[in-house]
Amino acid sequence: MNLKIGVFDSGVGGLTVLHALGERIPEAEYLYFGDTARLPYGAKSARTVAKFAIEAAQFLQARGIELLVVACNTATALALPAIREAVRIPVEGVVEPGAERAAAATTRKKVVVIATEATIGSHAYMQALAGREIQVCEKACPLFVPLIEEGWAEHPVTKSVAHAYLDDVFYDYENGPDVLVLGCTHYPLIKGVLRSVVPWRVEIVDSAEWTAQSVARKLGIQRTARATPGMELACFATDSVERFRRLGQLFVGQPLENVTLVDLGG
Repeated sequence: MNLKIGVFDSGVGGLTVLHALGERIPEAEYLYFGDTARLPYGAKSARTVAKFAIEAAQFLQARGIELLVVACNTATALALPAIREAVRIPVEGVVEPGAERAAAATTRKKVVVIATEATIGSHAYMQALAGREIQVCEKACPLFVPLIEEGWAEHPVTKSVAHAYLDDVFYDYENGPDVLVLGCTHYPLIKGVLRSVVPWRVEIVDSAEWTAQSVARKLGIQRTARATPGMELACFATDSVERFRRLGQLFVGQPLENVTLVDLGG
């Protein structure tokens, strides 16, 4: 397979999606764009998010990608239609695959979505689950991202924060939600912590994993996930290549050597 896939995020969190894609579709060539100079997108207007996302999408399209994965929940929630209109290639977001899996997994029709404040404010997952008679509880968890980027994915402080966010949501398990959706691409790094905090019968839906499965399914690829440490990968960042490499290794579990600093302007 000579397919060239582009992956875009406002920062390094989308590398969890890239990693999942590499496991599902190891033969592809990957280009990753992290708009690290202009994050966080969550504090910006929908118009600005769309502008930045379109610039990144067109940058990757100009380098020959044949499929774009928007590995940013905020950009997916606020700008996916605009991105699709701006490029000539198929575009996949991260919200719908996660919502689709949540709908299939819940037996109680009660789902909790945790994400950044911007994604929660967009109600993207609630809208994606609308019409399926599913009760959605949305919970912003803004401290998780800085804790993860500090390298504290397994730190006791992170577990304490998870308890503070989630204990009240799952206090009555017998009548409460039975699915937890990770609506931020950073959150798979603390899946172990979350697993220890929420009731064991609650299914944790990783949107990164299900996005990769959705892409593979649409490409007609049937494959059992496996590690692919040697994927062909080029990364682009709009700020500090050194920081991108350092954080990126936390997300993909291997050194990121091919990282280029780019300036889109604005």
